[in-house]
Amino acid sequence: MMTMDDQKFFHEATLRICGSLDIDVALRQCFLFLRETFPLDKMFLNIFDLDLGIVETIARADDSGGQVIFAKTILPEQARSFFAEVLTRAEKNPYIYTVARMRDHITGLHVSATLGIQDSGALVLFPKLTHQTLGAVILTNRAGQPYSEDHVRLLELLNEPFAIAISNYSRFREISRLRDLLEEENRYLSEEMRKQIGEEIIGDSFGLKTVMDMVRQVAPLSSPVLLLGETGVGKEVIANAIHRWSPRRGGPFIKVNCGAIPETLVDSELFGHEKGAFTGAVAQKRGRFERAHRGTIFLDEIGDLPQGAQTRLLRILQEKEYERVGGSQTLTVDVRVIAATHRNLEAMIADGRFREDLYFRIRVFPISIPPLRDRIADIPAFVHYFIHQKAKEMSLAHIPSLAPGALNLLTGYPWPGNVRELQNAVERELIVHRGQPLSFANLIGPGPQTVAVSREPSGAAGSLNSAISRHILKALEAAGGKIEGPNGAARLLEIHPSTLRKKMKKLGIPFGRNTPPKAPPG
Repeated sequence: MMTMDDQKFFHEATLRICGSLDIDVALRQCFLFLRETFPLDKMFLNIFDLDLGIVETIARADDSGGQVIFAKTILPEQARSFFAEVLTRAEKNPYIYTVARMRDHITGLHVSATLGIQDSGALVLFPKLTHQTLGAVILTNRAGQPYSEDHVRLLELLNEPFAIAISNYSRFREISRLRDLLEEENRYLSEEMRKQIGEEIIGDSFGLKTVMDMVRQVAPLSSPVLLLGETGVGKEVIANAIHRWSPRRGGPFIKVNCGAIPETLVDSELFGHEKGAFTGAVAQKRGRFERAHRGTIFLDEIGDLPQGAQTRLLRILQEKEYERVGGSQTLTVDVRVIAATHRNLEAMIADGRFREDLYFRIRVFPISIPPLRDRIADIPAFVHYFIHQKAKEMSLAHIPSLAPGALNLLTGYPWPGNVRELQNAVERELIVHRGQPLSFANLIGPGPQTVAVSREPSGAAGSLNSAISRHILKALEAAGGKIEGPNGAARLLEIHPSTLRKKMKKLGIPFGRNTPPKAPPG
């Protein structure tokens, strides 16, 4: 039982040990207080890694001040066995010992060599919390003055405050390590995203010039942005550019495909949930908005959000507040919202499927991204970029070239799937090219695969299939209806004869010497 003096000593020492979150400051304050009672030149704080057999000195204090250090001592087998025996003892009381010289103790010998205090007298406490030994507190004096039983008793009173300080520091350090790891992962993911999407926006100076001018206008602000455009036009690329050119670029960029989340899980995914909120909620979960704090959240296909989630999203946009599913605590979040859709939201408002107030809240700065068919000038740059990107991914020894007429074929195609379809077409062509120039001869349009050439109105631009049919018929006419051979149509078109026959059959063009072709007008 503590006397009044013991209680005062315990109170004053505890105030100093727990008086600062900085372990070096706390140890320095404790050192100055204990020096009034103990023979004391230096103090050290240590933590253990029993699995590795390492003692790590994390802080020191002396007359010059306090200091965080990272001095590691690897223990030999005999000293490691001693540590294992001490750390696994079941007694409630901590282990404590005194030595005239640190070098005279089985573990002090090795730790003192690391710290340069082999000849100092020492009083060593192994603080224990809930039967677990967490580390060691070392008090030393160069004069080798002995520590009395009274010194041992007083230091033992500080078992719990020292154990708590070591535990808190260990947890803080682990949190810092995880935070650094998360930041490193974020940097890695951002770098991977830049590699996949590209730092340069293709079409910046041509088909997307107007779009990119708008992006540069809005990027420095925190205003919500609504990206409009068909599927595959590159809405994610534009959203990423807005984030990358904004003051939030150091924060997270969280992408959410609203149409890919089951309706029953939307609230949990976006806003998180508390443990036990519903069956299967075995732990608290942070939502996408919480993870996007101080960054940007990209809500792709926002038209697919259910009504309940629309209401909660409106609250975040207006008040920056929300609650996790099953929780009562109101959380605040600082996040920029970029939404995107290929749907007609105004029509959905008329049908009662989308909130009008949310529509006007996200439509602060709408950006309409044109389809690829309206950006013909960008197609050569896209093709060049995708050929190099995909050839590298496929580890091709050489970058294949384009066959004559391939670009004309690509620029004449309507690209209903936009940039994504073009990317897939390039990858498919690289797979089948077998060392030959890329011709894209098997590119198929979205419409009928046979063309009634004779019905084509004179002077009309016609479909892509019609243009291909005219081109083939002209080649056949020049070859006198001959498909194979040195002067055949296949040689003129620079494609394999069997490929030409398949294309003619698909387009409904008769072939054979008995059916000489006639080129359509134009």
